[in-house]
Amino acid sequence: MKYVKCISLFIVYPLLVLGIGFYTGVKYSHFFYPDDGVKEKEGISMESSFEGNLQDGQASAQSGDSGTAQAETGQAEGKEELPALPERLNGDGAEEVMVSAETLCVDTKYVLEETDILYHTVVETTWRLPDKYVGMDREQFLQAMEVYEAFPPLSELERGFVGLEVLSFSRERVVVRMDYKFVQPSSSFYLAVYDNEVVVYLEDMKTVYIETDIQLDSLPAHLQQNIIDMMWIRDEEELYSFLENYSS
Repeated sequence: MKYVKCISLFIVYPLLVLGIGFYTGVKYSHFFYPDDGVKEKEGISMESSFEGNLQDGQASAQSGDSGTAQAETGQAEGKEELPALPERLNGDGAEEVMVSAETLCVDTKYVLEETDILYHTVVETTWRLPDKYVGMDREQFLQAMEVYEAFPPLSELERGFVGLEVLSFSRERVVVRMDYKFVQPSSSFYLAVYDNEVVVYLEDMKTVYIETDIQLDSLPAHLQQNIIDMMWIRDEEELYSFLENYSS
C-alpha cells in the first residue's frame, strides 16, 4: 500500500504542476497577443474608414472642380455678354472710335497738308510721327495742336504760318492742315527787336524774314532807338550790309 501511494503522489503532483503551467501560459498568451479575430475586425473597420474618407475627398475634389468650371463658364459668358463699345459721330458725320481705344503710336502716319491761303494750293507730305506725340489720345493731341498754334516756332512764322486744323485722327493716320501766307518777295525791310535780339521783318511789318543773333544792347545808342521804333531798310543790299557789320 505504501508503495502504491508513493507512486500515485509521484504521478499526480507533476500533472498538477503541468496543468497550472499550461493554464498560466494560456492567460499570458491572451494578454500579450489578443485574439486574431478581433484584429481582423479592427483591420476591416480601419480599411472601411480609410476608403470612406478617400471617396469623400474625391467627391469634394470633383465638386470643387465642377464649381471652378462653372465659375469659369460664368466668366466666359459674362465676357460674351459685354455690350460693344458705342460709336460717336463728329461734326462732319464721320464715325469716331472711343478715345480710350485710339492712341497714337510710332507707326502712325503723320500727314501734313500745307495750304497757301493766298493761292489756295495744297502740298501734302507724310512724315514719321514726332516722338512727343506718341501715346497721345485724341483730346491730348488736339490740346498739343492748340498750344502749337498759339505759340508756333519762329521758323514757322518766318514761313508765314497763320494757323492749323486737325482734319482726322486715328491710330493708323493723323492729318493736320497747316495754313500759310507764304513769304512774298519784298523790296524793303524793317528792323525790330524781340527779347533783346534784332529781328528782320518784311515790308508788311508783320512777317518775320530773318531772326538774327545780334543783341540790341551791343549796338550804338542811336541804332538801338531806331530799331526799337522799327528801323526801315531800303533794300537787300542795305540789309546785308547791316548784318555783316554788326553780326558777331
